[in-house]
Amino acid sequence: MATNINKPRVIKDYNKLDKDLQQQIKLVYAEGFADHLIHFFNKDGLMITVLPFETEDKYYMLRMTETEAVKIVDEDDDFDDDGILKTEVKQDYEDKYSDMDHIADQMADDDDDDSYDDDTVDDEGDDEED
Repeated sequence: MATNINKPRVIKDYNKLDKDLQQQIKLVYAEGFADHLIHFFNKDGLMITVLPFETEDKYYMLRMTETEAVKIVDEDDDFDDDGILKTEVKQDYEDKYSDMDHIADQMADDDDDDSYDDDTVDDEGDDEED
């Protein structure tokens, strides 16, 4: 999926997202997160690993290492022992978010981008959610 360059790009921690956004992400990445991580260098030259996720108004880059990505899925009761979103959970989320075009677009997207290089991102990593 081509990223809309007019959308704000936000780096944030997965665990700082609200529950609805986490559910949407799980629906898009129903087979786990680790295989979908991308790497890029920030403006300081440090390699950052993120899980990309686009909504109608933002392009999120969810900061996590591969180990953290596996751990998040392993510890989440919505996923089975193989790291796959449980069928009944997937159906519930599909029903709940069926009217959101960005979910359908991302679920249909088979193109994986292994790198990302842009220093125009807002880092919201330590901000508290409302």
